[in-house]
Formats: sequence, structure tokens, C-alpha cells
Amino acid sequence: MNGNFTSGTPAAKKSGLSLSGSITMEPIMLRKTKSFHRAVRVLNTLQSNVLERQRRHQENPAVQLKAMHGLLHRTGLSVDDLDKLNIIHVTGTKGKGSTCAFTERILRNYGFRTGFYSSPHLVHVRERIRINGQPISRDCFAKYFWEAYERLDVTKDIYGGSMPFYFQFLTLLAFHVFLRERVDLAVIEVGIGGEYDCTNIIRKPWVCGISSLGIDHSSLLGDTMEKIAWQKAGIFKPGVPAFTVRQPPSPMEVLQDRAEEKGCPLLVCPELDEYEALGGPLHLSLVGDHQRWNASLALQLSYSWLQRQEAERKGRIFSTSSTGRRPGSRAAAFQPSTTMCEGLQETEWLGRNQTVRHGPVTYYIDGAHTKASMQICVHWFQQEMMKNQSRGSTVKVLLFNTSGGRDSAALLKLLVPCQFDYAVFCPNIPETLPNNIAHQDINVSVESMLDSCLANQSSWKSLSRAEGQFPEQLLQHQHHRHHLVVNSGSPSRVFPCILSALRWISQGKDPVLVGGVSGRSDNLLQSADGAKALQEAAHIAVLVTGSLHLVGGALQNLDPSLAL
Repeated sequence: MNGNFTSGTPAAKKSGLSLSGSITMEPIMLRKTKSFHRAVRVLNTLQSNVLERQRRHQENPAVQLKAMHGLLHRTGLSVDDLDKLNIIHVTGTKGKGSTCAFTERILRNYGFRTGFYSSPHLVHVRERIRINGQPISRDCFAKYFWEAYERLDVTKDIYGGSMPFYFQFLTLLAFHVFLRERVDLAVIEVGIGGEYDCTNIIRKPWVCGISSLGIDHSSLLGDTMEKIAWQKAGIFKPGVPAFTVRQPPSPMEVLQDRAEEKGCPLLVCPELDEYEALGGPLHLSLVGDHQRWNASLALQLSYSWLQRQEAERKGRIFSTSSTGRRPGSRAAAFQPSTTMCEGLQETEWLGRNQTVRHGPVTYYIDGAHTKASMQICVHWFQQEMMKNQSRGSTVKVLLFNTSGGRDSAALLKLLVPCQFDYAVFCPNIPETLPNNIAHQDINVSVESMLDSCLANQSSWKSLSRAEGQFPEQLLQHQHHRHHLVVNSGSPSRVFPCILSALRWISQGKDPVLVGGVSGRSDNLLQSADGAKALQEAAHIAVLVTGSLHLVGGALQNLDPSLAL
């Protein structure tokens, strides 16, 4: 058994994909009003009903998925249309995005035209919908946004004025884009859970995957691993092969039981060492031991998809090799093809164990936001610090925030052993400019975000004192609506946005941040008060973590080209 496949004629081209439900209606609004920026502003208004939708979800979790069928129909599509996308459907708590990224890159390397839907976005919403690994263009986004939005808008009165909420709309938009752009396959990452997720309107995926399980979104998915496993297994479909990685015994049993109930052949991926024993060392572009499990899952998903594509190309009926086996049996390792090996080595996935070097300032960027992922992040950061001990005087800085009501204190406690010289807190706002719409969250006020940052700083001070790291100091702060800098006399600060925090941390040593993205010069933010160690340091190491939204805002400032 090996992983060698010929590229051949892509499946979608062979089948002559057609879109019977494509939108041909006349535009409702003048062409000049259909700009990309206006599309993003209209999209952001769909956030306003998120809180109400979450309340309804908790009362009746099936309502979201049920609504998707009506919304899909209103955009001119049917579930039958989705069957033509040759979908790889992936869920999990940790590593589902990385698994999707590995899988997409492998299959793209085989010559297939790939679609990839993921969430959340880091810098811009277009990242969520990718074709051949690249976010769709602004023109493409605007074109398909208005096609879908107008169809929903003109039918809303018939449906009691209902419009989809933010994630629902983006899911519909992704399906619309992939069908119109005639991709050969679509890698679809689940948003939250699986059973009731918007993406689970998919009826006939080609293969499904579940990455490592953990506790997250417990208010929606349940507060135990077993409850979460039940939710994740909701993406299993009768006769559709599914793969997972090694899981704790109890949630694994839940996955096995649900797979058996649904008639889904479920296999457990081998460790990456077993592939290497057959074909030599595998080099992964994404760092961290946990990525080895994600890579193994991606290899199995890619291999299964290629098997089916090859069968259909030759006119054969595809059948899984696990027929008659108890769900949860081990999948066989195989010798990865050169194309697969190159895919694993070439995968790009920003904001996960990512290192960005700007002169004497090095940013260690990871969107860890659960206890398990933060433990992995801390281990990675500590290893990086050990490897760079010979570089001379290094000042370590934490830049932290959370989102989604997560337990910040629990995450901060895990970070204390890193022995940071400074801790900096800020909202998930890239910069305090009125035209910053890419990261706009109209459900959260600036005041509440700043209050959360102050609470995080207070937690950090308490944790640090408990560890004997810092002396107790008197907290003094100046707090205005859009202008906040906290000076507690201790090694911690709160800033009003990510840009101001990064400027203070770098103290003019980062050439990208000198003058700021906006060209502003703020004397208060340039204050050297309490920054003597940063000024004198030969190197500054900055760990940016706690939220993918924070990470995205940091990357937007550190590499402005990402926002183009």
C-alpha cells in the first residue's frame, strides 16, 4: 500500500459540473454601491443577531441547522448541489484548521483546483474562503457576496424578515463561490461542534475527519469530553469513511458508538513514525509535536479522497477497506508519495506556532485559546527560548488577550512559568482608527473590551505575586473611551489597541512599526516610562497569544501586505 496517485483529469471537470441554481437576477442596487468595503460593512451587520441566535441555540440546538436548508434554497442552491463539491469535512477541538491546511496543500499539489473554507479569519474575512490556497480577491468576494445577499434580501419578507447570521452567511457564500468557481474539491472546516453546525448541511462528503478533542465552547457543546465527542461525531455520514487521531478512551468510545449507529466506517490514524518507517523522515512546515497527529490525519484524508477520485475516474464503485470492522480500528500506514511529502513541507497556516523576526525583535505568534493548546504553546515558546540562549540579553514580553468569554485567568496561570519581563494587554483591535472594519465586532463595546484587559492585568499581577515574581504595587491608571495606558509600577501595561501595544514593546527597534501603519505619532505611546529594560535589550522576544483575533490583528500590523 502506498500513496502514489496520478493527477489525471480533476473530478469536477470530468463530471461536467453545472449549477442549476445559479443566480441570474438583475441587480437591485446600482453597481457603484456594490463595493468590497460596503460588502464587509453589510456583512458585519449580520453580527448583531449573534447573541440572540446563541440563546436560541442553547434552547433548541437543531434550529440553526434546520434554518440552513431554507437559507440555502433562498440563495438558489440545493443540498444536491453541495454533493458536487467532493467535500472533505473536518471537525475537532485542536488542530482541525492545521489538518485542513495540510490536506488542502497535499491535494493542490496533485493538480486539483481546491476550495478551502475555515474560520475565524486572522486579518481579513476573505481568508475564510480560499481557492488554490489563496484568499479570494476583493472583486470575487464582492461579486458573489452581492449575488447571495440580494437573493436573501428580496426573499426575507416571505420568511418573516429573517436573514442569516454572520457564520451562516459566510458558509452559504463559501458554497456559492466554490460551485461558481468550479473547484474539484472543497475542504470544509466545521465552525463549532459538528452535529448542529451550519456546515453539517453537507449530506454526502467524500471523507470526514476528527482531530484531537478537548474542552472548548462548553456552553454550546457540553462540559465533558464525552458530550463534546458526541457533538463532533455528528458529521459522520452513512457509508462515508471517517478518520480520527488517538483520543482518550471515554470520548473514543463515544465516537465509536456514534459511528456504528450511523453506519460510518471509522478508523484511527497511526502515529507519523509508522509512515516514516516505510518512506523515511517527513518534514513538516508547521512546528510542534502535536502537528504530527494533524499530519497523519491529513495523510489519511488525502489518501482516502484520492482513492475515491481514482475509482470514479476509472468508472469503479468506491468502497472503504474497513467494511465489517468495528469502528475505531487502526488505519494502515502507507508510504507517502513525493507529492504528499512536499505538501506537508510546504503547508502555510498563519498564526500557529509562527515566528516573525524584525531586526532585534522576534515575535512568537500562536492563537492558543484553550488550556490544552496553551500548554502546547508554552512548551514551544520555552523551547525557542532555550535554543536562543546564546543571543545575548533577551527581554521576554507577553502580549495577551482572549475572546468568547474564555477563562483568561486559567490561561494566564499556564503562562507564568515563562517568566516574562513584561506583560502587555490590549483589546483585539488592530489600531484605533474609525475605518478599521476587518475586525469589527458590533456585539462588544470598546469599554467592555478595555475592562476585560484591566481584569486580565489584575489576574496577572495576582498570579505573579503568588509565584513570588513581582512585588505588589499600587495600580494607577488613566481610562478614557479610546485612549488608555495603564502604569501600575509593575511590569505590566494595558493599551487601547494592538498597534499601540506593539509600538511600546518594540521601543523603535522594529523597522516595520516605526511611525506605525497609520503614520501617527503618539507621544503617550512613545513614553519610555518603565521600558528601560526594553531599550537596553539586545533582543526582545514577544509571545502573542490567547486569541486568534489578537494574533490576526498583530499580523496585520507586522505585515501590512496581508490586509491588501
